[in-house]
Amino acid sequence: MTTPNKASTNFNLILIIVSDLTRNKLRVLLYLMVITSAMAVILSSHHNRQQVIALEDLMQEKDELDVEWRNLVLEQRALTEHNRIETLVEKQLGMYRPTADDEVVVRLK
Repeated sequence: MTTPNKASTNFNLILIIVSDLTRNKLRVLLYLMVITSAMAVILSSHHNRQQVIALEDLMQEKDELDVEWRNLVLEQRALTEHNRIETLVEKQLGMYRPTADDEVVVRLK
């Protein structure tokens, strides 16, 4: 009896695999569908994670902008406070509230 060489053994193995695949078409189809479904789950999970990361970044930016806006509102209120404006007007411009003696009434005919 002759011993089969390695090349013919590999060729026989390939023929056996191909013949099994052609006989069990439904199993091969189901196997490919399972693999495709698994890849789809992996891709959708990855996409979902990327969206969650983007959402968290946007939420952090929103919080930072909200804090900045509140600080600007406080600064605006402080700068437009009437007592502060009156003090600045009196000190820097030398203005004051007119007294009754300083008032002049103009009559139009």
